[in-house]
Amino acid sequence: MPTDPGLPAPPPMAVLGLDHIVLRVIDLERMIAFYGEVLGCHVERRQDEIGLVQLRAGSALIDLVPVGGKLGAMGGAAPGREGHNLDHLCLRVEPYDEAAIRAHLAAHGVAVGESGSRYGAEGEGPSIYLQDPQGNTVELKGPAAR
Repeated sequence: MPTDPGLPAPPPMAVLGLDHIVLRVIDLERMIAFYGEVLGCHVERRQDEIGLVQLRAGSALIDLVPVGGKLGAMGGAAPGREGHNLDHLCLRVEPYDEAAIRAHLAAHGVAVGESGSRYGAEGEGPSIYLQDPQGNTVELKGPAAR
């Protein structure tokens, strides 16, 4: 089927979802503990020689790169109060039981922020915000309302 010469050509690929996100980190072990023990993402792979720890988050990965390591040093100054390395990351979770999630996070000393219904990849549904130990905002997103 010919394309309209006035329209840009469609991309040669389709985006299927989030593959991974890379967080530049100051305290690697604390971040591994947070994403592992608090959120249940297990360490899948480590490459200590280049400074990379990859945690499994469902079908995606969360890569942690220490700022003092080979990869992390290429990113410039460390993230801090005035310079975060991203706005937020959103993790799709199930089941979404807000009371149980709040209780679990409180048991780990994690303060919970605003919750509400928000639009995400699957549509409008419940979510809750929190921060990891380095101040990155994490959104835990439930299923779309049906």
